[in-house]
Amino acid sequence: MADLLEGIRSPQDLKKLSLQELENLCEEIRQVIIRTVSDNGGHLASNLGVVELTVALCLAFHPPEDAIVWDVGHQSYPYKLLTGRYQAFSSLRREGGLSGFPCREESPCDQFTTGHSSTSISSALGLSQARLLGEKEGWVAAVIGDGALTGGLAFEGLNNAGQFRRNLIVILNDNTMSISKNVGSIARYLTYMRTKPGYLKAKGNVEQALGRLPVVGGAIAAFMRRVKDSLKKMLYGSNVFSDLGFAYYGPFDGHNVRELAETLEAVKLIHKPVLIHVRTYKGKGYQYAEQAPTLYHGLSGFDVDTGATGEKAETFSDVFGQALCGLAERDSRVCAITAAMQEGTGLSLFRERFKKRFYDVGIAEGHGATFAGGLAAGGMLPVFAVYSTFLQRAYDQLIHDVALQNVKVILAIDRAGIVGEDGKTHQGLFDAAFLRSIPGVTLYSPAYFQELRDQLAFLAREPGGICAIRYPRRKELYKPPCFRSTTDPWSVYGDPEASLCLVTYGRLFSFGAEAVRRLKEQGVGVKLLKLNRIVPIDPAAAEEVLGCSHVLFYEEGLRQGGIGEGFGALLLERGYRGSWTLRGIENPFVAHSPMFRALEELGLSAGCMEKDLLGCWEKEEDHFGKKEA
Repeated sequence: MADLLEGIRSPQDLKKLSLQELENLCEEIRQVIIRTVSDNGGHLASNLGVVELTVALCLAFHPPEDAIVWDVGHQSYPYKLLTGRYQAFSSLRREGGLSGFPCREESPCDQFTTGHSSTSISSALGLSQARLLGEKEGWVAAVIGDGALTGGLAFEGLNNAGQFRRNLIVILNDNTMSISKNVGSIARYLTYMRTKPGYLKAKGNVEQALGRLPVVGGAIAAFMRRVKDSLKKMLYGSNVFSDLGFAYYGPFDGHNVRELAETLEAVKLIHKPVLIHVRTYKGKGYQYAEQAPTLYHGLSGFDVDTGATGEKAETFSDVFGQALCGLAERDSRVCAITAAMQEGTGLSLFRERFKKRFYDVGIAEGHGATFAGGLAAGGMLPVFAVYSTFLQRAYDQLIHDVALQNVKVILAIDRAGIVGEDGKTHQGLFDAAFLRSIPGVTLYSPAYFQELRDQLAFLAREPGGICAIRYPRRKELYKPPCFRSTTDPWSVYGDPEASLCLVTYGRLFSFGAEAVRRLKEQGVGVKLLKLNRIVPIDPAAAEEVLGCSHVLFYEEGLRQGGIGEGFGALLLERGYRGSWTLRGIENPFVAHSPMFRALEELGLSAGCMEKDLLGCWEKEEDHFGKKEA
């Protein structure tokens, strides 16, 4: 039972609790999170690691009057529980329920919707300046992990914030990990800082002593500041945060509620940006997550007692990783790049087998794209494996540092299309549309594992330019018996002579094939055109359907500027005179729900296709008077 949580309606209620009760509350929060994630799936280890920190933040600040911005936001479950959402917490990540990330529409305590990394400092600075301009009271705090600190946007925010003589509190949640163990110089730098706590203790003692001296004028005050600065340099040396204009304090124990709350209260009085360095442990309080924080980062569900996560079916990510290893065996130029998503993109095996050709660039997709451009310019064949939603962060670099250079880079775009319960911030719905706008792009969209293998190998043999392949999350779906894997730009299935035509690509081909099969059983013939290469579209694919009276295009991506619009333009250019229907996604900010349910709501399921096609067929029958016959 969560007895203490039952009484928490807002962060103000925490102030009524004793230290022992606060510690008991932390245990309750952990148990509720473990139980809920085991049922609903979600992010476990990251949330268990910030429980005490969240309690301390809610003790020191007063949301929504004060703003707390969570970087990425996959560690915001304790915050939801303490800001009036305990009663609804069992709905986490379920359709119509709480989001797995901070969401402005969900609560006034969520003042910035997040889901991508390294954004918190910039957005918190904006909130802080808005308060200043609007003459509003209240503090602003940003919580950023050391993994997110590998992203360049975080340093852009630090650089800009350091120039303002105004309180902005940044909490660096240092757990040595993003999803996997952190890499790079920033990780090494933070390791060094963790081992040099002497200055902070000495500084605290000196400040206490100086604070007891009587105020005797500006000269003495200035002298005291020089004494403290000299002590700092002698005992500790400078650090990057203080050099950027922040008052740096830490590292502190991120699981000590009282120390954290006292520290946060104290730094609220400092009239300059402050960075508090706290040390936490992912998965704390649940032994399985403590022992394997990467495995328990994001889950679809698990057994609380045994920690078992169930049988893991083969996924597109797994198949990609295996196929890439095959390419690397045959071609020593093949390199793999990930932006802190080694496990998620299926590159663990590649790292083991080809360590010298594996690069984890941290949470820095823009850098990853430009780095790939540099590798390619130097004669290598880089493959950048990245989630569709995160590739958005590298659009400019793809144009300027890859396409403009006329070099060959392969993009392996994981989680393309609807991703389900992760919701608005993670849906992979933009990649096909924005890649279509970049000169020289070749983009394939397989529906099945064998297609992924064949098309990846084909792209590796292609001439220069951006060669991309996009594939969905998890496993392959229904495959018609007549299916054949090919690298041809398009394929025809169903009834090639039918006047009714369904055109689609990627995962939706499975749904289209189901719809065509069902309609065939009802005596309705449908031509099914599968686009394998979606950028550029082969003009012959449009010519293939010119004789059809009805053409319906289904796209698991943006309608505006998407592949369907391109196909429709080809039809118009060739004088198509039949009816044309495009089913794409108008509003790409699709809320969290199971993948099949989301596609049903968007009109993109097999059932929706069957209904649309049957409606067109019935209209055609009525038009020609066949029903009366």
